[in-house]
Amino acid sequence: MGVRFRDRLTPEGQRFFRELAELKELEVRVGFQRGKSQEEDGTDMCDVAAFNELGTDHIPARPFIRQSVDDNESKINSFLKEEVKDFAQGKSAEQILKEIGIFQKDLMQDKITSGSFAPNAESTIKKKGSSKPLVDTGRMRQSVNYVIQKKGSGDD
Repeated sequence: MGVRFRDRLTPEGQRFFRELAELKELEVRVGFQRGKSQEEDGTDMCDVAAFNELGTDHIPARPFIRQSVDDNESKINSFLKEEVKDFAQGKSAEQILKEIGIFQKDLMQDKITSGSFAPNAESTIKKKGSSKPLVDTGRMRQSVNYVIQKKGSGDD
């Protein structure tokens, strides 16, 4: 009769699998959350961002959201590789998602400030005193944020 062995997870292993299960259930969303910020005229900042990102009949597309990802692909990949290492070494799922949210928020805010976009129309320059698009009061840049939520919740 042979000796039977049963493998058991260490407390660290148990914690890792709990965090992994939590990570599978959560997502981080970076951008503009409807109802959290408005222009002085009451226009939701989520709409203002969409108008600028995609363009309208009167506003040229200024795709700061897409460019914040496309222009930083290698930087994002390097950052995420480090986050995977940190997770394997014990960082919590919530902390990983917070760091991803902050990282992408910073990239998006930087693109709003320093991106190269179609200049403002002469009428807009006269109104706000600047030819720099996407930056007027700073409200849109300040409104970029992130939320961590259960996957699929809040889908509209």
